[in-house]
Amino acid sequence: MIKVKVCHVITRMIIGGAQENTLLTVEGLCQKSNYEVTLITGPEKGPEGDLLDQLQTNPSFQLIIEPSLRRNIHPIRDVVACLKLFFLFRRSHFDIVHTHSSKAGVLARLAAHGARVPVVIHTIHGLPFYPYQNKMINLLYRILERWAARWTDRIITVADAMRDQAVQAKVAPLEKFTTIRSGMNLNPFLRRDYDVTKIRSRLGIGPQDCVIGKIARLFHLKGHEYLIEAAQKVVAQFPEVKFLLVGDGILKESLIEKIKMGNLERNFIFTGLVQPEEIPQLISAMDLVVHVSLREGLAKVLPQALASGKPVISFDIDGAREVVQEGINGFLIPPCDTLSLSEAMIKFLKDADLSHKMGQKGMKFVDPYFRKEYMVEQIEALYSKLLTLNLKL
Repeated sequence: MIKVKVCHVITRMIIGGAQENTLLTVEGLCQKSNYEVTLITGPEKGPEGDLLDQLQTNPSFQLIIEPSLRRNIHPIRDVVACLKLFFLFRRSHFDIVHTHSSKAGVLARLAAHGARVPVVIHTIHGLPFYPYQNKMINLLYRILERWAARWTDRIITVADAMRDQAVQAKVAPLEKFTTIRSGMNLNPFLRRDYDVTKIRSRLGIGPQDCVIGKIARLFHLKGHEYLIEAAQKVVAQFPEVKFLLVGDGILKESLIEKIKMGNLERNFIFTGLVQPEEIPQLISAMDLVVHVSLREGLAKVLPQALASGKPVISFDIDGAREVVQEGINGFLIPPCDTLSLSEAMIKFLKDADLSHKMGQKGMKFVDPYFRKEYMVEQIEALYSKLLTLNLKL
């Protein structure tokens, strides 16, 4: 059997939505008998944790760690990375190059175009340009994305909102886009046999405490400061409420300082860095999941929470409204609106029956559309379609 040779390229494999999406795609393709898969990534790690160890123990695909492929812009190093990718693509004769993240997307698409790779695909997990950004940088990213789109046969977006924003920014015409939502292993989130009392006890939370959770890197634009501000009004009515912050990052100390300034130390709990397989258990210990990021393609925590039977509150950004059905499985609120955020949290805390009903409706919404198998099937179908079109040209 002649196998389809596919190469995925991403800047770094930290613990994050884009990276987990890429890994699941690569692993899913490797389970098919007709694919030979290579993954190229940079060497960078971060306080969020990384997936490199997991990658290096997986024998089903070829892993290449390219030292010059880094997240931050560096003209000399970026030229080196592009040239190395170009020569690798020419030597390896890939049928498909599939890129992820803005930096790897630009460099690898340029290299693939120069090497005459038959099919070039890029996935937008989150647009590199966004409202809360320097105008010149915003313009530069728009130009680069338009430029790279010329060498791209199809652009995958994880949400219709990403597609619409990219079209509006004139990255590419509508017909060049395909929406394929990020898949995941839903089964651990659908389980209902976790020992919640034991999990809460380990975190210093009582069995009767109300727990509001947020899962995100402690990083810029993730919105932790809005949750801390809104918590003031929530704690005034529910002094025993606990806010469980799952994740780690460079802003931890500054967030702790904000919590101290608000006299909220007894209400906030940091888990620190956790592995992805721990997330389902932690969500099971929550009563409500809040997502207040200002920039996200389609946050995986939203379908994860709904699969776990938990209602959600999210800032109304990007693809959130494609998962959160207002008043049915959660609430959407305007970005940065801490008053609406506190009122929504209080509404759930006052009405346990409302939380339960919304959580039950959310479970039915995400399965099977967010299963990893469903995602890989859609990607494989797109590969086949584009390869067939290429052969006809």
